[in-house]
Amino acid sequence: MSMKTFTWSFVVAAVGLVLGYLYGGPTGLAVVAILAVLEISLSFDNAVVNATVLARMAPFWQKLFLTVGIAIAVFGMRLLFPLIVVGVTAHLSPAEAVRLALEKGDPDTAGTYGYLLNDAHPAIAAFGGMFLLMLFLDFVFGEREIHWLSWLERPLVRIGKLDQLSAVVALIVLCAAAYGLAPEDKTATVLVSGVLGLVSFVLVNGLGELFNVDEGDDDGDGDGQQRSGVAGPALAVGKAAFFLFLYLEFLDASFSFDGVVGAFAITSDPVIIAIGLGIGAMFIRSLTVFLVKKGTLSEYVYLEHGALWAIGALATLLLLTMKYEVPEVVIGLIGVGFIAAALISSILRNRSIMRDATAAPAEADRGEASDEPAFTESR
Repeated sequence: MSMKTFTWSFVVAAVGLVLGYLYGGPTGLAVVAILAVLEISLSFDNAVVNATVLARMAPFWQKLFLTVGIAIAVFGMRLLFPLIVVGVTAHLSPAEAVRLALEKGDPDTAGTYGYLLNDAHPAIAAFGGMFLLMLFLDFVFGEREIHWLSWLERPLVRIGKLDQLSAVVALIVLCAAAYGLAPEDKTATVLVSGVLGLVSFVLVNGLGELFNVDEGDDDGDGDGQQRSGVAGPALAVGKAAFFLFLYLEFLDASFSFDGVVGAFAITSDPVIIAIGLGIGAMFIRSLTVFLVKKGTLSEYVYLEHGALWAIGALATLLLLTMKYEVPEVVIGLIGVGFIAAALISSILRNRSIMRDATAAPAEADRGEASDEPAFTESR
């Protein structure tokens, strides 16, 4: 099943590497491979978080995530999005933005495509940072049965009972970032972009939950449930699944912002960047589906916690990059560190449960043996 899940990823990788070679020769091939490996290694937390959402969707929408979704991820976020950002911020026509991109100018030279995209980074970081921060805050302030870092998560859940605390904290962080981290001429832009990121999260997440509830209560055609004949949680279909799908695309966009901008440190060619990051995005989506099919998140219950804490770290680092240069490898290692720690904690928890389950019958047997003399009449 694992190879079948990753089949299209290997196909896309092969096609992408060939295109990289045809477009840029051996150098193009090498850079595409480097970008693909970087995208995969830095996005494990993305896959885990996406899997928690994808597990709530019907199989049709899971397949759509790998088909239409990957087209949006590659052509939309890795190719068209940078062009749109450069066009809007530099007041260029679409044709002029494309021409500028294909010139492959030095990102350190004013007026080049890479320079303009980097100039727009504070606004991009504010939008993506607020979207991811809201996701993290909703998690740490929300009620749940299982806690990983109990000493920290339980107090956060208690104070999270304050209404709209996530939005309040996010807005305070946004103001601090706008006035403490953003360049002086970008303060207003950062504030507007951050608010748009927050509003986007509230709308997309809220609409998904709204339609999920509405369809789940429908007694007519049962659109709110997956009719598989197997007992289990209802899977979202229809409008609820559509908004969950949209939510996933926003998540992917927020995760990819720093990767797209950071890729210009390796190459200034937007075509090579789109191919390399697109290969990585395809593997991450296949990994997401693999996690859902294998039931990994239910088996290793702390993985979701680790991924969300990694997202909180990523949101913070995105905001810090408005003023400080944070290497991609640092961002990736922090995410991998949280995931690895959560996985190890999950394994230890599972072993502890198995030991307790094994020890219980033995203790019961010893108890029965010790009770036998009590029923023997004393002489």
